[in-house]
Amino acid sequence: MKLTLKTTFAILASAACWTLAPQAFADEALKAMRGADVAAPDQAPDAKNYLGGKPGGQQKVARTFKDQPPVIPHAVENFDEISLEENQCLSCHGADVYKKKKAPKVGQSHFLDRDGKKLDEASARRHNCVQCHVPQVDAPPLVGNDFKGDVAEAKPAAKKKN
Repeated sequence: MKLTLKTTFAILASAACWTLAPQAFADEALKAMRGADVAAPDQAPDAKNYLGGKPGGQQKVARTFKDQPPVIPHAVENFDEISLEENQCLSCHGADVYKKKKAPKVGQSHFLDRDGKKLDEASARRHNCVQCHVPQVDAPPLVGNDFKGDVAEAKPAAKKKN
């Protein structure tokens, strides 16, 4: 194998970079993008208050993409934990009481089994509401974001005239 002068120079320059580079940065400590030392434990964020007060007094929060679970627009701090025996969300949003409570009804997808067959009651797979639906807090964004989603609640297309 015959090495040209160019190839030999490239190999030597590459080897020099690999051997000298660690020494050039040895005095600088590695830092994470968040500014803290990499080995330092993460600081817990400050507690934030949930938006909204008593259920029923808030506007719905617009969805930003198709099939996005709606967010919870009211405070949930005093709600009981969701357990196998009790789900306080269904006391207002259940299929049998939502009209009386003037609350949105649990979505139709919650009444389907794994095979897509309609059930008479909400599926046990959808019992833990806060797995998908989250309450909103008044907090500044952690990072910049210019996301503009496809608004899921877009107006239906106009009907054609015959």
